[in-house]
Order: sequence, then structure tokens, then C-alpha cells
Amino acid sequence: MTNPQPSLLPLKGVKVLDFGQYIAGPAVAMILADLGATVIHVDPPNGPMWQSPANATLNRNKTIVTIDLKTPEGLEQALELIAEVDIVVESFRPGVMKRLGIDFAALREERPELIALSIPGFASNDTLRRDWRAFESIIAASSGVFTDMGLNRVLMGVNPSFSPLPLSSAYGTMLAASAVVLALQSRERTGYGDAIEVPLAAAVMEGLSYNSIHIQDYPERYKTQREMEIERRRTEGLPMNVTYEELQEFLDPFYRSYECKDGRMFYVVCPSHKQHAKRCLKVLGIYDDLVAEGLTEEEDTYLPVAEWKSEVSLGVYPLPKHWADKIAARMKEVFITRTAKEWEKIFGRGKFPGAPQRWLQEWINDDHAETSGLMVEVDDPEFGPMTQPGPMVWLTESGEEMLSPAPRRWDTVEAALKQLRKLPTKLPRPKRNQETAGWLDGVRILDMCNVIAGPHSVSYLSRFGAEVIKIDPAVPNYDCWNTVIFSLSHGRGKRSILADISTPEGREIFEKLVAEVDVVVWNAPDRQVKAKGLDVEALRKLNPEVIFCQLDCFSGVRRGPRTDYLGYDDLVQATTGIMLRFGGSMHTPEEHAHVGTIDVMCGFGASLGIAAALYQKLKFGRIGRPQTSLSALAGLAQIPFCYDYERRGLFDEPSGREANGTGPLERFYYTASDRFILLSAYEADLPKLNTVEGLEGIIDVPEDERAAFLASAFMQARAEDWAERLVAADIGATVCENIEALRTYNSRPADGTPGTDNGSYSFSVYEDHPSGHVITQLDPFAIRPQHGSIYALEPTEKFGASTRVILQELGYSGEQIDEMIASGAISESWSREYLPS
Repeated sequence: MTNPQPSLLPLKGVKVLDFGQYIAGPAVAMILADLGATVIHVDPPNGPMWQSPANATLNRNKTIVTIDLKTPEGLEQALELIAEVDIVVESFRPGVMKRLGIDFAALREERPELIALSIPGFASNDTLRRDWRAFESIIAASSGVFTDMGLNRVLMGVNPSFSPLPLSSAYGTMLAASAVVLALQSRERTGYGDAIEVPLAAAVMEGLSYNSIHIQDYPERYKTQREMEIERRRTEGLPMNVTYEELQEFLDPFYRSYECKDGRMFYVVCPSHKQHAKRCLKVLGIYDDLVAEGLTEEEDTYLPVAEWKSEVSLGVYPLPKHWADKIAARMKEVFITRTAKEWEKIFGRGKFPGAPQRWLQEWINDDHAETSGLMVEVDDPEFGPMTQPGPMVWLTESGEEMLSPAPRRWDTVEAALKQLRKLPTKLPRPKRNQETAGWLDGVRILDMCNVIAGPHSVSYLSRFGAEVIKIDPAVPNYDCWNTVIFSLSHGRGKRSILADISTPEGREIFEKLVAEVDVVVWNAPDRQVKAKGLDVEALRKLNPEVIFCQLDCFSGVRRGPRTDYLGYDDLVQATTGIMLRFGGSMHTPEEHAHVGTIDVMCGFGASLGIAAALYQKLKFGRIGRPQTSLSALAGLAQIPFCYDYERRGLFDEPSGREANGTGPLERFYYTASDRFILLSAYEADLPKLNTVEGLEGIIDVPEDERAAFLASAFMQARAEDWAERLVAADIGATVCENIEALRTYNSRPADGTPGTDNGSYSFSVYEDHPSGHVITQLDPFAIRPQHGSIYALEPTEKFGASTRVILQELGYSGEQIDEMIASGAISESWSREYLPS
């Protein structure tokens, strides 16, 4: 009998105790378990607080024990378990664990190596909200998620809009998981752990950072048809009553769905890349005709539009309306001639992004999802063979181990202690004065990424002290809407160099940079990675110690039919059922409106992979290759219903623009103050609801009459009054806020601090932003270590601003730099203006 191969999972030997309930806490521990950690999950005597088949996913690879923390015996058992682990996870309201007798501060006094993670709904320093019943929907409503569902819903007059996606928990999960592993790798260097808080409200704000930014004097060229129509209607006092069909005509032709021969809708996302739109029109056979009619391509779209030779340039978003209408009409005629599946292959092989609209049930059982390991099978003791989301982050050399997760199992506390004690912890001796350093101080990263997910992951790491150089082409591939606007968020904390690495001089610069950094990050499919010489063997020759992190759209641990297809956040929404759920039907798909819904989540996933690789390198001396994809994170975004098993019920979670909640006790209600309140209660809350002024008698109302009773009652007082009454009765409720108001109430002049002291919401106003505009944007504030440092990030510098300085640091003379600028191998800028007008 042969001995099994030793595990290569990066967190092998790490021990975790998971007190988490609902989604975020258990999901963090699940991800750590997927990466090799030994996890003990604690449930109360009556079982999990959230009864859902999703618990089978959230607790895979875990041993579950039952402990009553409200008894002396239960507290003693919990403390025994804590004494044996490296990481403790909890997700209750601030102060709950301490009141139960588990004081993380005191425990860390005894064991400074302990890493304690708290994931409350609202921040412990948020005096207004910290004690609220912070259910998923309450956090979303308080954070503007439901009231800022995008331009479509504004124009259609549907506001607020309910979404069942647990965005707060999903963003919080990835932020908290990455923070824990970053602290773990820091502990391997310093000997010190940390106490970390990640409020879900702050986490969802970080996820929506591209939606909450405000740019004063925003140039007209970047305003879409929908934005201009909203402005027109507001100026003229017209109602927002656009129908879904009318709305389609305000969409860019390269950013919309088209009906195919089989009746399925196909989503095209080719708006901003200089080649994608052209490839699309050429394959559709309409490019030459459109050019003959006057469609042009500006040589330099980074010039002010007043200096363009024409009013339109292919590959620039948004297009003028009459050109958008003309191109869309032609594209409609062509798409109806083939099935969506045919178009998917044509787009994938043609190297431009597009995908059919699919339902979640289709995605769960999709050939690519199964083949690539994006969906896996687990033989759960309750549900039997069960399809679940696969690994969300993996290291290439150990990813295969993650495709066969163990089902959850129940055992005794004594057995769990025995399991933990078999894994002794070996730590370095604590180093003085290291406890308050940034977790990534001294780590150098080369960022080769574009759009959102990749560059966002690296900017996120810079708040922990990482030194980042961002390298982009000497001549841009994307328009300035995609590069400059997005980089205002994800370019912070970086230095920028522009170099054409396809030239000998540019390649030499690139190779010198790779030789000097610890991590290289690039978002590209396998075929591009190999073509650029960034495969394992090529990188090893340049720097055998470098960690290479790869992100793309469709990858899983294994290769699948669509692994090399190009794509963006929007395409994953289409592929995995998010757009059909949000829109409600195959013929009314809508993008889940937040910019970077999955992009930002995936960026945090890449950061987690980098953290795991850094830990593995320190612990085991192995150089890993972290990887993730937008598709891998789509499972987390839909975790409450992303599973299948024999005799599963209908996939009937709330969908469509008419959805206003999950039932009478969790939905929006209109109030006397012309504002909506969100009620989030359960059947067990009816006795408490019955004591609330104005709701007396609710306990006797038949279930099918509750909505009418509550709708009538809520019209009798202001939203703010109802929120106050319900919160006082410990009922989940909040006024539906909007992001603009949150930004207004919680902004301050930029003061060089990261905002972690400012409660659940924090923005900085940059009066002297290098763009020349006054910019207000979210602070880097969701991760709150007690000891590790979080650094405020410098505003994004102009693309290419550090080209000369970086080259001088690499040893190039001024004369050599000037020669390379003249040859086009490098550049110091893409444009005269920071934000081209």
C-alpha cells in the first residue's frame, strides 16, 4: 500500500475556531478550510441560527460541535478550544462575545500570537448602529445598496429595488479572509497575531467604491445616454417612467443584450477596448458598411474631444446616440441569425467578450463549470450528492486537492480538541517593535492589470504597506473612461510607468522590474500569459522567488471549454444567472447595477491568494502561483441559493424589478414621510412587533393579510419614527439610505488618515487632487487591525507620472530614457490632461 502524497495546501497546519453564524463568518472559515486549514465550527444547542441548505457549503471541510456559550460548561469548552487554535472567527454584534466571557483582548494578552477576527454588521465605533440587528438586508438598505441600483432603475422609476444577493456578506467574506491570511503571514515574520474587525457595512461600501466616488466638474464626454436622459427629465420636471423596452434604446450597442435565433439573449461587452469592438463588427460582417457610412477611429482618443477629427471613434464609450442607434440596429439583424451557443463560440474564439444569458440553475449544471472545477460535488450527510461552488481562490500546485472537499461532520468537543492537539503550532520568537508594523511592509508588487478586479486587488494591498509599481502600455489599449475614471479608485497607493514590453527596450525594463519584486499580478487568460512569457518556466528564469498571481474571467482549477475566453464582470453576471434574476426573465435581463459587483470581490480574492502564497513561502519555502477568476467568485455572490441536489426545491428566490423583499416581514414599506423603510423580521419576532406603537394586533393577523396590515400601518408615521420604534424593540429595520447622502454626511477633508476611526462610513475630500478636480471618495477603512498599521493611500497619480523616476532607479541614464521615449518604447503620459475633456 502506497503512502498518500503530503498535502501542498498553503494553510495546512493552521487551526481555526469558527463561531460564525449566517454567511460571512462561516464563509471565511470555509475558504480557510478549502485552503487546507483545520476548522472547528461551533453551533448553539438549537442548531445554526440560519436554517438553509447553504450551510452544507459553508461548513464543508469542517468538524461541527455544539456548545451552549451561555452556560459555565459551554464557556469552559470554548476557551479550551480557543487555547488550541491560531485563528478565532466570530460574526456577532460588537461586545457579544465579551459579554459571554470570551474577551479577545484578554486572550491576546496571554497569547499574543492569536489572530481574532470579528465581523459585525456595523462597526464597533458606530455609536448609532452598532447594536442594531444587522441582517443582510438591513446593512444593504442602510448602505444605499437598494436605493442606488443603477441608471436603469432610476429611469424606470423603480426605487428602491430589492436584491437577494448577499453583497455585504460576500464582500465582507473576501475582505476578512484576506485580512486573516495577511495577518497570518505577518505573524510568520514577527511572531505577533492581531485582533481584526471587518464591519459588513464598511465592507459593502468598499465593494461599491466605484459607485460612491464623486468627481466635481465631470466632463460631458463620459456621460452615458442614460445619465443625460436622467438629467433632462430632472431639469424639465418629467417623471422617471421609461419602460424596459424604451430603456434599451439608451444603451450602448457594445454594452447590451441581443436576441438570438433560439430565443435566448446574448450579452455583448465590447465598449472600451480599441480592438474588441472592431473584431466584433468584423465578425458580424457589418464593419466595412459602417466605415463606408462614416464610422471612424480616432488616432488619439486621449485628446480633448474638441480636437477630434470626427464626433465618433470606435472603441470609445459611450458612443453618440445616433451612431449607437445605427450600430445596434445592424447588430440586432445579425444576432437573430444564429443561436446564442454559436455566438458564444464565435466571440470566444475571436478574442472579444460576449456570453449567453443563463439562469443560475443552468450555470450550476454547466459543462464548463463542472469540467473546470467551478462547481464541485460533495456527498453531504443531509442532502446526499450536492453540487456546490468550487474553490474561490487556489494555488496552482495544490488546486487539485481542493476539488474534493470533505462533507461537514458532527462530533464532540473532546474529539475536536484531540483533532487540534495533533497539530502543534510552531512560531518564530516575537520580535520587539514589530507588533504595529504594516502587514506587508517591504513587500514589492508589480501590477500589470487593467479594468477593475486586478488593479483593485493590488491597490487594496498597498494599504498594508506594500510598495506597488503599476506598468501599462506606452500607448493605451483602453479608452480613458475605462482607464482614468476607474483608476481614480484602484490607482491609489501606486507609482505608474508606461512601457511597451513588446519592444526590446520595454521588455528589458519589464524583466528588470520582475527581478526586483516579490509579487507580479496580471489579469489575463492562460493563452495571453503564455504568449507574454509569463508561464512558470519563463518567470522562474527572471526571478525564481517571485509569486505570480493570475486573474481572469472563466478559469477554474482545471481547464474547461471556456477557460481562454475573454470577459468582464458583466459577462459573468450573464453567465451565472445574476442578470436574469435581477431582470426577472430571459427577455428582460438587467445588469446588477453596481460597477464591479463581482470585479471588486474577485480583486479581494486575488489578494487572499497572494497572502496565502506569501504565507506558504515563509512557512514551507514553496513558491506558489495564486489564481482566481470572476466566475469563481460568482458562487459566493449567490451563496444562499447556489447549490443543487436531488429533490431540491424551485430556484424561486426574489427576482425582477417588482421584487420588494422576501415576504411581508422582510420588505420595503412606504411611509408618511415619502420615504421607504425596510422591515427585516422573522416569525419569532411577532410578539415583539406586537408591542411596537402602531403595530398592535399584528400577532393576530393571518399570514396572507400581514402585508396589507403593515402597508397601512407604516403610512401612519414617518420612516425615521418607524425606524426608531422598531430598533428600540430590537427589530431589524432601517430607512433606505442612498449613497449620495451617506457620502455627504460622512465626508471630511483628506487628512492623511485611513478612516478606520470614523464608524461604518467614511469618505475623504481631495481639494488638491492631482487630476485638477475636487474628488470625494471612500476611505480604505474596512479592515481594522488592533495592532497592524493601515496606511492612508495617496491619490492616484497621472498615468506615466513615475516613468522617469522608476527607470532612474533601475539604472537608466537621462539620455537613455529620452531615446526610449523618442522610439516609443516608453512614455511619460497618455494625454496632456489628467482626465481628458
